[in-house]
Amino acid sequence: EVQLVESGGGLVQAGGSLRLSCVISGVIFNDYAIGWFRQAPGKEREGISCLSSSVGFTYYADSVRGRFAISSNNAKTAWYLQMNNLKPEDTAVYYCAAVPPHDYGCSGRGADYWGQGTQVTVSS
Repeated sequence: EVQLVESGGGLVQAGGSLRLSCVISGVIFNDYAIGWFRQAPGKEREGISCLSSSVGFTYYADSVRGRFAISSNNAKTAWYLQMNNLKPEDTAVYYCAAVPPHDYGCSGRGADYWGQGTQVTVSS
């Protein structure tokens, strides 16, 4: 059974930084891209960053480009989201997911595996 477990969320003041981690247990046999998504109360889920090493693309939502950075280990068994210069509007539950490798728009559609989410709260 494949499980994705996020960690690293918390409460931070505006302008601060957090680093989210996502660790996979189990084996995913199909090719996949790694992705980070978030959902704030009353809002739809937003794809904020996806990375496909096999296809060769990196996606960042406009709202986080220049402030967030996605990365992974070589085996894609652990991936990370470095979040800098956090803003109150970044407050949300953040999820990692293994998405189809051609999810260029980082939609999350067709993702087979999702983490349980980690809360990020940014105070003003």
